[in-house]
Amino acid sequence: MSSMTLFHSPLSPFVRKVMVVLHETGQVDRVKVQPVNITPVSPDADLNQGNPSGKIPALRLEDGSVLHDSRVIIDFLDQQHVGNPLIPREGSARWRRLTLASQADAIMDAAVLTRYETFLRPEEKRWDQWVEAQTQKIRRGLADLEENHYAEIASAFDVASIGVACALGYIDLRMPDFGWREQQPKLAAWYAEVSQRASMKATAPA
Repeated sequence: MSSMTLFHSPLSPFVRKVMVVLHETGQVDRVKVQPVNITPVSPDADLNQGNPSGKIPALRLEDGSVLHDSRVIIDFLDQQHVGNPLIPREGSARWRRLTLASQADAIMDAAVLTRYETFLRPEEKRWDQWVEAQTQKIRRGLADLEENHYAEIASAFDVASIGVACALGYIDLRMPDFGWREQQPKLAAWYAEVSQRASMKATAPA
C-alpha cells in the first residue's frame, strides 16, 4: 500500500536518484508516483503545496508534510529500510560519501542549467559564455572523479555512486556529443557495469 507520493519527472536526474534508491532499498511499493511537467517558468500548483519553491523531486509523506531536495529525500528513505545504509551513519565516511554525492549533484546542476540555456531560452537570448562555464564545471567534476575518487566510487553502490551514475546518464541523454568516455575511461567502464543493475534499468529515461 502506497503511503507516500513522489512528485516525479522521468527525465530529471535528481528524481532518478530517488527512484534508484527506492529500488535499491525495496521501497518502490511504498510510494505513489505523481507525474509533473514543469519548467522554471511553468509551475505546478499541487507540487507547490508544502513546497513553495516548486522543486522536484518532492516527497509527500503520509501525514501530508513534504520533503524536497533529493538529498533530503534520500537521507529520509535511507533510514526507512533494514538493509545496509546507502549513507554511512556517522564518522568521516559519512562526510566523505556525502561530499562525493554533492559533487555528482553539482555535475547534474551544470548539465540541467546547460539544457535550460540551450533548449528553453530563445536562441537570440542565449549566453554562450554561460554554457561554456557550465560545461567546464562538468568536465572538471568528471576529471576529478576519474583521477582522484574512482576507487571510492567503484567500492559500493551507495549515495555517492548512485549520484554519479545518474549524472552520467543525464549527460548521455541531454548532451550526447559531450564525449566524456574518451576522457574518463575508468568511469566509462564502471558506468557500463552499473547501468546493468535492475535499479538503473528500471529508472532509465524512456
